[in-house]
Amino acid sequence: MSCQHGAFLKAVTPSADGCEECLKIGAGWVHLRLCRACGHVGCCDDSPNTHATKHFRATGHPIMETYDPPDGWGWCYVDEIMLDLSDDQTPHLPGGRY
Repeated sequence: MSCQHGAFLKAVTPSADGCEECLKIGAGWVHLRLCRACGHVGCCDDSPNTHATKHFRATGHPIMETYDPPDGWGWCYVDEIMLDLSDDQTPHLPGGRY
């Protein structure tokens, strides 16, 4: 099986230096995920608020990238498949924590 959503894999600018929604409400997270369609930074499914998955459900943006630190892989929510992004990792924001 392969991912059919490559058109959503764009070079993006991260929206925040942490989970965008968790920063607003003062919550913590376990790991960060970066939407490769728009740059939204959300927390992973091991985090209490699962903002990355909520972003996918709200927007339909299918591909996310690991982001703390970059591990070189992504996930397509629609095809439920890991993606090798080792040659296409998004750099962290200048002065960021990671």
